Amino acid sequence: MAVVRGVLFDVDDTLFDYSGSDEAGLLAHLEAEGLHDRMPGPAALALWREITRAEYARYTAGETTFAAHRCARVRRFLARLGQPGAEDMPDREAGAWFAGYTAHRDAARRALEGASAVLTEFAPRYRLGVVSNSSLPHQRGKLAAIGLLDYFGDALVCSEEHGEAKPAPGIFLAGCALLGLEPHEVAYVGNDHAVDAVGARDAGLHAYWLDRGDTGWGGTGEGAPAEGVRVIRSLTELPAALAAPAAPAG
Repeated sequence: MAVVRGVLFDVDDTLFDYSGSDEAGLLAHLEAEGLHDRMPGPAALALWREITRAEYARYTAGETTFAAHRCARVRRFLARLGQPGAEDMPDREAGAWFAGYTAHRDAARRALEGASAVLTEFAPRYRLGVVSNSSLPHQRGKLAAIGLLDYFGDALVCSEEHGEAKPAPGIFLAGCALLGLEPHEVAYVGNDHAVDAVGARDAGLHAYWLDRGDTGWGGTGEGAPAEGVRVIRSLTELPAALAAPAAPAG
């Protein structure tokens, strides 16, 4: 059985409560902008997240930049809310609107339950790092704000600087290299079944899918996570799960 010597983590909705801060930030910003009556809160949040997923996919595919995808999110969202001139909003104005949203979102930033405790437990036992589809300054700032950056030091790989995004094997292998370990010595933990867990498995790491929603399966069509993917429901389950890792693919 391969011995796990290092653990790489996803950030958003794995260590950091992105969904909670995103909801709080958007609703507070709509209130501040006088747009809260344009669409019921739950519908506005659903629309914002639909647009975010689409534009973030374009960013991770290399079709646009991190800053440009943010402006695109604002234009599309405000257009759907019926804001005059939204589709032609200059980058400066779209960026300012997004900055207002992020100010409200950042006020609600917090680590997810169990994150600090698990990292504290792991620090003496494992080499720790991060592999994220984002930009390095953005994720470093976020982890610093929620008190988790010191667990990782400089062992962070982000798609913006690396040049490719998860689930490409190379970005996972780059994370292993930063830890000074081979893929079969490293576990990866993330909340996205296909991008995080299957991607890590295919790169030869031990793959752990953080299924907080307890969906019971990974969208494979067979009603179970993909072969070689282990499921945990919370970060507090991770120490026991790592004590008996399954053999990684490859």
